[in-house]
Amino acid sequence: MHTRRFSIKPAGLILFLILLLGGAGYAKQTEPITLPVLAPLPQQTQLDQVISGLLTHMHYRQSKIDDALSSTILDEYLSLLDFSRSYFLASDIRNFERYRKRLDDSLRSGDLRPVYEIFNVFQRRMAERTARIRQQLQQPVDFSIDEYLELDRKEAPWAQDMAELDEIWRKRLKHELLNLVLAGKDLDAARKLLDKRYENRLRRSSQLTSDEVFQTYINAVARSFDPHTTYMSPRSSNDFDIQMRLSLEGIGAVLRLVEENVEIMELVPGGPADLSKQLKPKDKIIGVAQGDDGPMVDVIGWRLEDVVDLIRGPRGSVVRLEVVPADADASAAKTVRIVRNQVQLEEQAAKSSIKTVQGQDRSYRIGVITIPGFYVDFAAAQRGDSNYRSTTRDVQRLLEQLKRDKVDGIVIDLRRNGGGSLKEVVQLTGLFIKDGPVVQVRNAKGEIVQEVDRDPTVVYDGPLAVLVDRFSASASEIFAGAIQDYERGIVIGDRTFGKGTVQTLIDLDRFLSQKENTAGQLKLTIAKFYRINGSSTQHRGVIPDIQFPSPFNGNDVGESAEKHALPWDEIAPTRYRAAGWMPPALIQELKRLHQARIATDPDYRDYLADVAKAEQARQQKVVSLQMAKRKAEQEQLRAQQRERENRRRVALGLKPLGDGDDLPELDPKNAPDPLLNESVHIVADMIGLQNRPESFLVKKAARGSSSIAP
Repeated sequence: MHTRRFSIKPAGLILFLILLLGGAGYAKQTEPITLPVLAPLPQQTQLDQVISGLLTHMHYRQSKIDDALSSTILDEYLSLLDFSRSYFLASDIRNFERYRKRLDDSLRSGDLRPVYEIFNVFQRRMAERTARIRQQLQQPVDFSIDEYLELDRKEAPWAQDMAELDEIWRKRLKHELLNLVLAGKDLDAARKLLDKRYENRLRRSSQLTSDEVFQTYINAVARSFDPHTTYMSPRSSNDFDIQMRLSLEGIGAVLRLVEENVEIMELVPGGPADLSKQLKPKDKIIGVAQGDDGPMVDVIGWRLEDVVDLIRGPRGSVVRLEVVPADADASAAKTVRIVRNQVQLEEQAAKSSIKTVQGQDRSYRIGVITIPGFYVDFAAAQRGDSNYRSTTRDVQRLLEQLKRDKVDGIVIDLRRNGGGSLKEVVQLTGLFIKDGPVVQVRNAKGEIVQEVDRDPTVVYDGPLAVLVDRFSASASEIFAGAIQDYERGIVIGDRTFGKGTVQTLIDLDRFLSQKENTAGQLKLTIAKFYRINGSSTQHRGVIPDIQFPSPFNGNDVGESAEKHALPWDEIAPTRYRAAGWMPPALIQELKRLHQARIATDPDYRDYLADVAKAEQARQQKVVSLQMAKRKAEQEQLRAQQRERENRRRVALGLKPLGDGDDLPELDPKNAPDPLLNESVHIVADMIGLQNRPESFLVKKAARGSSSIAP
């Protein structure tokens, strides 16, 4: 292995890689950092060919490895290396164009030399840039100038020369300094923190191995097929297995590296992070501290696996996270304290509550069943334990108790339910329908299998609503879609995630003539889900009958936000008998009553204000670098928060805050839930309308014969 030496102290590396970059503290660097010139290893040639063969023959898309795919792979690889177009020059990109139609040939032959050539150019540009970054950090900075930074450079032109890159980085560094100053640091401390941050990135880059470069490139290849096909190295495979067993002693969150930040992808139901109610998907973790007194370690630019190692720890110990909420900048960071624990199946279990609301004619008792995930205790079931836990068993028990409590209707809350067992979602649907198909599954060969509920028993046949959001995915979408297709209940909320694909794990060691646990695994998309009406849940998700405005945009969150997601399509519907509970006239009247009510609901109006602010943040393409403007924006936000808090206090009969009073910390566990409250009201409306003499529904005797799909 050849090496190239650079006498550089600061670090400046921002890579959008899955499990690639990392960091390990802020030890003072006194010696030159050596950046290796990496080259492919012999065993990677064979592994490259094995993976390309599996992608060609087993992936659902059935894509050919040709010039078109080669072009996509090159773009993906460059994006993974330099997502913000802040290191490569336009001349570098022109040089790489000679590989645009050659990477397909290289895949088939196992020739990885172009991959490593591109990476080594990136390393050289990064080293050159970090030298200039340190110089720029020492320059005077004037926060009174009225200028702006372009926030998103993913599609920006590549810089023509070093001078143009210098200007891009001048503004970027000014933005980072301003965020730190607004967060309470003095300017000198902010400079030191950034200097250490970039030094740390360069140090981690010097420790990269050939295997890590290979993993990055193969993930660029895999992502060109679809976003859920990924290559996992042996270490990544081990972490995945730990997550699937839910035996990780940590905070119970699935993390990913997005650009330079560790971002929360999803919260494991029942885990410490989920139970804290202080974290949510898309939040960014920028610092980690041990215990209540340990120093906060800046983790921007760290390798994902190293951040995970920091967050993990002994059961019962404390970890503090510095978190930037979704759609906020670093100056809005907050500290979240979490006690590490093992994720318990009991904490993931479905739970119920009863809400009493005033309807049009009387008060109603509405049962709410929250289902965090579709789970089953396989180990207990295999032991022959007749009382093993599962989603269906738990929900059936809750339904029977709610019926004994004489509730008038039920809301099934599937918000942030990322899916789980296919068998469980089929059985759960069976609690609400007599029998029939629940979902169709088509493989790459076009073969279609129906998953059918064959139990004619109906546990609950009363008024029903299903509440979903943008993070309701996979099995949640199957359930919501089936309830909607059978007209068994009303679906309320935000359009769902749109993950309608099936993956399988392939152990790559069995294809190689080498010792075990050296090749990793390939997670491969092999099939798609389709509703019983023939519509795919992929990409489009499930569209609710009554939609709530979403704080998330389809271009940012969900399957539709992914560049190479499989498309939505249709197959022939299967035969099924609709229950006839939700005729169009009833849904229209429920919409009318819903609109009239939310016009005067203060909590719902606050939610709409939050949605509007999120949309405003998405539309913001530039950010001011002027201190006065940024402070004014902060003051405006605080004034809005104070006005909302005082409205809440007046409603509760409490004394409003004075101008000098600090805003209290709102306990997230006791925060208003306007979407659930409105869903409960919609069910109450449904019951009142159904009980009218001029009911919108067909008579009960006729239900079940209102429609039959061909």
